[in-house]
Amino acid sequence: MHERRSPGAPSEDEVRDLVRRIVDATLAGNPAAMTRETPAAPAPAAPATGAPPASERVAIAIGADHGGSGLKDKIGEMLTATGFAVHDCGTHGSDPVDYPDVAHAVARLVADGTCRWGIILDGAGIGSCMVANKVPGIRAALCHDLSSARNSREHNHANVLTLGARFIGEGLAIEIVRAWLGTEWGPGRHAARVDKITEIERRYMKSPGEDRAR
Repeated sequence: MHERRSPGAPSEDEVRDLVRRIVDATLAGNPAAMTRETPAAPAPAAPATGAPPASERVAIAIGADHGGSGLKDKIGEMLTATGFAVHDCGTHGSDPVDYPDVAHAVARLVADGTCRWGIILDGAGIGSCMVANKVPGIRAALCHDLSSARNSREHNHANVLTLGARFIGEGLAIEIVRAWLGTEWGPGRHAARVDKITEIERRYMKSPGEDRAR
């Protein structure tokens, strides 16, 4: 039996949304709270600017083709102001470039451990997601709202986020990035399923010298 709620009282969904907004607002400006996958030792006192020392900043790779370069720059500014170390893989301007090149550059920085996470933008976000997922160790997710962003982190342990610049505005894009970074990886049953993703990936990886043997 469902409880009857008083007229004008908030619904459960409204309460959950309010809690999420409070959490997101609390996380803003605190990268340590956004990166709770690996507990970190207390950081030394920050410089007078309020930003953590460069050696303590979590690195994020960002990149976009010509269709997403403007939005990429806005996201990069937000991340830098928040205290992340941003590795900008381009492009810088509106001259046409091929999204596979940019997506590959971002994915490689995440796969080799240079950056913890990656964010890629193109017109629809689909092509960049496909490219990034070709790089071993990458779990890229195309997200279009806060729910898909949180789900990709909690359920799928996504380490690269792709966005479609033609389909979302600046405000929503930044909120998606905040939600994505602020959502913890949920282990348990999710971990076993992500392990299966990794195992499937390994089955199709070429062994050293395989091409030469053919």
